[in-house]
Amino acid sequence: MKKMLHEELAFPGYERVVYYDDPSAGLKAFVSIHNTNLGPSCGGIRMLPYASKEEALKDVLLLSKGMSYKSALAGIGFGGGKSVIIGDPTKKTPQLFAAFAEFLEMFEGKYIAAKDMNISSDDLMMIKQSSRYVLGIDGEAGSLGDPSPVTARGILRGLEATVEQIYGSKSLKGLKVAFQGVGHVGYATAEMVVKAGGEVWVTDIDQKAQDRAAKELGAHVVSNDAIYDVACDIFAPCARGGSLNEKTIPRLNCRAVVGCANNQLATEQDGMRLLERGILYAPDYAVNSGGIINIFVEYEGYDQQKAFSMADGIYETMTEIYSRAKSANKAPFLVTDKLAEERLYGRN
Repeated sequence: MKKMLHEELAFPGYERVVYYDDPSAGLKAFVSIHNTNLGPSCGGIRMLPYASKEEALKDVLLLSKGMSYKSALAGIGFGGGKSVIIGDPTKKTPQLFAAFAEFLEMFEGKYIAAKDMNISSDDLMMIKQSSRYVLGIDGEAGSLGDPSPVTARGILRGLEATVEQIYGSKSLKGLKVAFQGVGHVGYATAEMVVKAGGEVWVTDIDQKAQDRAAKELGAHVVSNDAIYDVACDIFAPCARGGSLNEKTIPRLNCRAVVGCANNQLATEQDGMRLLERGILYAPDYAVNSGGIINIFVEYEGYDQQKAFSMADGIYETMTEIYSRAKSANKAPFLVTDKLAEERLYGRN
């Protein structure tokens, strides 16, 4: 008989958190459903060799709440959810994903899974063989798969709203932007900045990505560390999270921060540090929601133009955030949280 552990956990403010352990398949995983007020929860599957269950649990709770806020700000009919698999991503097996599919079915559509860190479309295909609740698979009929173009479009709109706040016009002509990371979304955004008449500086841990940006975009390439010191209008964090911290913020030589990376602030205090330095900060989950917008449009019946149109709405959202922040004399990230909660819970 198959032995497995299914453990329901209770946390204030969360609708359902479940730990699942199937030793026969080598699966140890959490699913967290934070909120479904606006619709079924949706969020990617992340696979990492977490040091402990506690570390994995902390991550899935933080990520699922973040998805609630991101979806609310994006104006879509999704709630916030997330899943994490505790394990070495180099040791995936069909049995592992079959067991995860069984876990996913337990939620009966209240949680819909997509890609996140170390999960590929091939992995999602294995899950989909046994579960209906999977979206965002490359090459599938009715799916764009790669959300990078839509995410980049949203970042561009957030950039335009930010530039308008600083200079009174949303034109990007002559704008200097320093990109920390030029992966799929970072590169696509940098390309749009250049096409709009801007100039870009780039760095990336991948030499090929740097070389491509230099060759195709005329980008100035700097070292991973030197990117913080570039004299520019916009610093764009588009790599790993936590790059804005007590050591890097004093080095920034920019007017604003707008990027596609998740969890850019190492701590909440770093948002205040940016405010104190007079650097306008576009909260990441307000501008990088193109990925979840793309998934939502797929959920309803994919139409790429509709996805782009919904991503364009990020301009209006950021304009409202900046207006509220200015009126209340508060940091934009604090105002953004409040706006998300208004939309999520229907209260002022």
